[in-house]
Amino acid sequence: MSVRLGQRPGPAADLVIRGARVLDPVAGIDRVGDLVIRDGRIGGDPAGLPEMDGAGLLAVPGFVDPHVHLRTPGREDTEDIASGTAAAAAGGYVTIVGMPNTQPPLDDPEGLTALLELADREAAVRVGFFCAITRGQRGHELTEAAELAATGAVGLSDDGRPVWDAQVMRRALQYQRLAGLPLVLHEEEPALAAGGAMHEGAVSARLGVPGIPSEAESVMVGRDVALARLEAGRIHVCHVSARETVEEVRRGKAAGVRVTAEVSPHHLLLCDDDVASLDAATRKMNPPLRGGDDREALLEALVDGTLDCIATDHAPHGASEKELPFEEAPFGVTGLETAFAVLHTDLVRTGRLPLGTLVRRMGADAARVVDLPEPTLADGAVADVALVDPELRWTVGEGGFRSKSRNSAFLGRELVGRVVLTIAGGRIAWRMQ
Repeated sequence: MSVRLGQRPGPAADLVIRGARVLDPVAGIDRVGDLVIRDGRIGGDPAGLPEMDGAGLLAVPGFVDPHVHLRTPGREDTEDIASGTAAAAAGGYVTIVGMPNTQPPLDDPEGLTALLELADREAAVRVGFFCAITRGQRGHELTEAAELAATGAVGLSDDGRPVWDAQVMRRALQYQRLAGLPLVLHEEEPALAAGGAMHEGAVSARLGVPGIPSEAESVMVGRDVALARLEAGRIHVCHVSARETVEEVRRGKAAGVRVTAEVSPHHLLLCDDDVASLDAATRKMNPPLRGGDDREALLEALVDGTLDCIATDHAPHGASEKELPFEEAPFGVTGLETAFAVLHTDLVRTGRLPLGTLVRRMGADAARVVDLPEPTLADGAVADVALVDPELRWTVGEGGFRSKSRNSAFLGRELVGRVVLTIAGGRIAWRMQ
């Protein structure tokens, strides 16, 4: 059994980037000098290769996103594999994983094979897929995990919905021993979250918007950490938003449970005060933006490793959907094209997050939580490179997006730092003109 990743064919990259800062914190590399890429791999003889001036630029291992919605099949009007992977390449990503809450949900080997074949024709960067934990993501009958693993699934997830039945979740952890796939969990207690549109607190009360309490997330995480401990299983928690959830993950790790967790850029940088505009296009997501103390707890946990990685939860939607009243509009914002830039602007440049930690959490650490190849700049490795201009100022949305959708949480923001070149799987996937 092995993970399958799809990427369209293309010529191997041959390039020398002269005089850049080359940073790979996992490999222990931090130097100013040349980065040679020959025949799609790091290193080799630079003689005769095309050259690029890298003075003032930053070369890092490309990023990995284990939580992306590509809307294929069923909602290709909002995103498809070609547009979603183009957006990923523009953001410096070299590998992404698509979620299975498509129309219909991805829950069988035939559907997975069809998507991988499509990716082999259309994907600008490597893309893999999670398949559903339960058939139709209905929470009752488990999918054929061993067959999905044999077909190349990255993991199993009912993302968009929780596995609400504890007995079903326990059986999924038992079957995990056969399939060996991580369970990637959208953690939300349905009864507590029902009808909510934003975080439950003083801001939701003032705005008169039904709220979702933090406990809707944390109690499900606590349950699943306990079940993973009972069954010696392995779980990965999606888009952590609340300080109570951080504590559940921290306690689980301390007890030896195999639990990992991710956090999204919008939860690290925004809070429920930012929802006052009731702009569903940029401020409505699930889990919702929480309080300022939650935001601080998330950042602390990202730095200390309680939260293992950063994932965008890139969720494209059509403009007409997001123009509905706040309570009626769908949840979700895009993120692939802005993740590094906004975190670099608001956290690295302000001294709150070390650059090396950001590079790790967006690259090798994100790959590790779902057993994907870890990007590295070590000699001989396949070239997976994001080249960044750390001083380039740009405004989100000016010039459009490579994604089909514009529902970015950071629309209109001026950011500092932008990916100017992405090499994914040894092939040039993005070059800013």
